[in-house]
Amino acid sequence: MIFGNKSQLKTKTAIALAVAASLGLTACNSDNNDKKNHKDQIKLRVMETSDLHTNIMDYNYYKDAEDQTIGLARVASIVKSARAEVKNSVLVDNGDLLQGSPMGDYMADEFKKNNNALTDTHPAYKAMNLLDYDVGNIGNHEFNFGLEFLDQSIAGANFPYINSNVICDTNCGNDELDKYDNRFTPYIIKEKVVVDTDGDEHKIKVGYIGFVPPQIMLWDAKNLAGRVEANSIIESAKIYVPQMKAEGADIIVAIPHSGIGNPDDKNPDMENAVYKLTQVDGIDAVMFGHSHQVFPSEKYADLENADIEKGTINGTASVMPGRWGDNLGIVDLVLEKDGDSWTVVDSQSSTRAIFDANEKTPLVTVDKDIHDAVELEHKGTRAYVNAPIGKASANMYSFLSMAQDDPTVQIVADAQMWYAQDKLPENLKSLPILSAAAPFKAGGRYSDSDSDQYVQVDKGNLAIKDAADLYLYPNTMVALKITGNELKEWLECSANQYNQIDPAKTEMQQLINRDGHPTYNFDSIDGVTYKIDVTKPSNYDRDCVAQDITGGSQRIIDLEYQDQPVTADQEFVVITNNYRGFGGKFAGTGADYIVHDFAVENRQVLTDYIKEKSEFDPKTGESAKEINTEANYNWNFKNIDSSVELNVTFETQDSEKTHNFVEANKRRAMEKLAVEDTVPGFAIYSIDMTQELED
Repeated sequence: MIFGNKSQLKTKTAIALAVAASLGLTACNSDNNDKKNHKDQIKLRVMETSDLHTNIMDYNYYKDAEDQTIGLARVASIVKSARAEVKNSVLVDNGDLLQGSPMGDYMADEFKKNNNALTDTHPAYKAMNLLDYDVGNIGNHEFNFGLEFLDQSIAGANFPYINSNVICDTNCGNDELDKYDNRFTPYIIKEKVVVDTDGDEHKIKVGYIGFVPPQIMLWDAKNLAGRVEANSIIESAKIYVPQMKAEGADIIVAIPHSGIGNPDDKNPDMENAVYKLTQVDGIDAVMFGHSHQVFPSEKYADLENADIEKGTINGTASVMPGRWGDNLGIVDLVLEKDGDSWTVVDSQSSTRAIFDANEKTPLVTVDKDIHDAVELEHKGTRAYVNAPIGKASANMYSFLSMAQDDPTVQIVADAQMWYAQDKLPENLKSLPILSAAAPFKAGGRYSDSDSDQYVQVDKGNLAIKDAADLYLYPNTMVALKITGNELKEWLECSANQYNQIDPAKTEMQQLINRDGHPTYNFDSIDGVTYKIDVTKPSNYDRDCVAQDITGGSQRIIDLEYQDQPVTADQEFVVITNNYRGFGGKFAGTGADYIVHDFAVENRQVLTDYIKEKSEFDPKTGESAKEINTEANYNWNFKNIDSSVELNVTFETQDSEKTHNFVEANKRRAMEKLAVEDTVPGFAIYSIDMTQELED
């Protein structure tokens, strides 16, 4: 083979050396440019629990049995596994922690017995202190047992608490604070050592800010009036978030105990403010709750500017982890260094469940350390809830509470009426006394984890746990003075619980307006009789805001008191709870209508009523009689006159127990249907709206 002469060879060699040198120089410049353009990147996982409602154990105290679908003791396993998956993580709690389960009631009862003092760390914190929380937010139910109980409880937390929109009034229970001072620490900025994707350590400053609905001043007026005030969530954020940035916060995590809300809501004191909060400049992640729902999920697929694949609202990473420890919320943030600061460049939000509702199987094992930590309080709670109080004449189940008058609501209304007739001031006893109550447990929010959320109190011996099942909340009893017109409009708003039924339509029509009206806003009022005409449109939304409906309020008909039509200016006293009485949403409610505050819990009234009517002997724990626990059916639907075969349906729990109760107690023809694609745990029943069954 001939390679050419030496001069050609030298030329080729020179060219080759030049090319090689050029390539080497290019590679060197490329390395330098890569280093110059390289940005440090941090991946930070933010985890959230919310609305635990003192469900520390995986236990249903009403049934006195293990419950694999709830509990911090189970979601703790996900916390630990999710933390182990990443290099950098923080854990927050959103609030509504101290009230909601019998364990919460037991601790509040012990507090009262010990002259308003907690003698030991609250069990919620005995458990949470094992999980290395970074911060906790204060929810609205934290105020249910008063500021002293709250202060003493959170003192047991090994992590700081924040709230930015509750400020002091004249007597906020802290001598070091003046009027208008923040009652709690509004926000904190914590320095955290993190590892970037290259393995190098950095220090970043994570800011946390917390919020609670301003409506606490209505819901807990008895505990809070004159002691604190509550500012707007959004206005508070606009004040403090810029301050946090100015103080060096690299990222800001908002922890609002608040639901998503309406994108068009212009009320600065809105209860559900998350949508607006995601539009506040400077907030990088929103860990929210209050609504007991899961976000991201298909439920919010139609929410404006929401990306349920990434879990963002208005481009801001957002998550809501259900309730009672059924899910852990996770936001994975990607941060890049920009000069001397860090910027969030990407995010992914998700939730992890502790139970598979479709397969009816647990997805995690229990955390034994938490079981051990609260064993004493768990035993105390079981003993507390099983103390006897009386005897029931019939089963009290709320399976039909949306379809007809209901025994679980009836007994609450009866107890309130019984107490008021004796304790009302004499000048009010001369007026007709009515009693308003609503079903608190009627299928929850109708999700795949709520099918067990029905009152299920069996005939026979009753215990404190049964009174707690019938009346979930530590509300107090109040009396309002209203007119006949306000009474009708109160019921008109309540009737928004039902969809409008077309009498000419043969396709399936769902009776219950679940998405548009929470069941706790479905008041029935005892002492009067009335019917609901569901062929008419509802004149109100879920918050009792009047809609532009031709003809106005038309659903409530045949409204009578003692067989006589109620007149517009006729006066009544209505007994209800402080949440409803001070709420101001329903006609005839609000502080101006309150004529008497009984200063007693509705649940205590219910317990005392059961004891008296059962002739309960506290020494023996025996009852001489059975209390009547059947509904009186003072309200009904107006029969629909139709020329076609209507197909009206409602949903309730899918169980043999439910079906037997429906068959034994139905006031109209009802039939369980074979319908596919139902929410797990729920069944669909048809209901004959054209006529009632004969007695």
